[in-house]
Amino acid sequence: MLAELFYWVLNMSIIGSVAGLLVLSLGKLKILPRFAVYVLWLLPLIRFWLPFGIANQYSLLNLISKFTTKTVLIRQELPQITTTNSIMAAKNYFPLEYKTDLLKNVLNAASLIWIIGSCAVMLILVLLYFMTKSELKTAKLISGNIYQSDKITAPAVYGIIRPKIIIPAQIAAGDLDYILLHEQVHIARRDNLFRAIALLTACVHWFNPLSWVFLKSFFADMELACDAKVIKSLNERQTKEYALALLTCASGKAFFASAFGGTKTKLRLETILSYKKLTIFSSLCFAALLISLAVIIITNATV
Repeated sequence: MLAELFYWVLNMSIIGSVAGLLVLSLGKLKILPRFAVYVLWLLPLIRFWLPFGIANQYSLLNLISKFTTKTVLIRQELPQITTTNSIMAAKNYFPLEYKTDLLKNVLNAASLIWIIGSCAVMLILVLLYFMTKSELKTAKLISGNIYQSDKITAPAVYGIIRPKIIIPAQIAAGDLDYILLHEQVHIARRDNLFRAIALLTACVHWFNPLSWVFLKSFFADMELACDAKVIKSLNERQTKEYALALLTCASGKAFFASAFGGTKTKLRLETILSYKKLTIFSSLCFAALLISLAVIIITNATV
């Protein structure tokens, strides 16, 4: 059972990596709004977790399946449901039967290594989380959900169900309003929930180095998207002040929290200072692009 689970996890990891590399490449295009890139990360996330998909003639996997993968039919009736076997080590799928005993033994051993590694990484992250949480118990309540602590170097949102904004003890009064705007966007978008899901995904696919590359890029795009939302409501003077506030907090980093500073600061400053508001037409074009990419990436190849 464990070996079968790992077999499909391995397949999902391969297809998820293809989707992630595509999003990573699209993220380099400066013409794309940062929020659009942030949303695009949902596509590889789905691929890392969902082994099945609707068959579609426009799927990216139609091109790939001609060379390196096999499409397995799950449901004949429309819409057709298929799964992609990128490893091609099985001759039958339900139940799973391997082509050779050697492949079976290798995947059995690999599945044990996978589950031990996955549990170990999760345990480490849980321990780090509770260590971080214990350090913040001494934070002083200022008002509402805003706290102050001398144990952090940059403002951040901690928690998912009842998120708290925690700011450093030493912070300029003029920067506080911009910091709170930034952190409130994180709360409104429930970014810490998506951060936790992304971390869990990396734990499951820990053996895939690309999953950690994607995790880092996802966190960076999260901050860029948050910046874009904030400066959308600011004038030119306020935008410059916001950029200066970011520079002040640039040394702070938080692994389990949505932090104000510390993520590709130079890129964030350039993005903030060059920000241009989208027109209705351009917004509709980008929405159409996102839908098209979703259809291409999420759907499976036809049989």
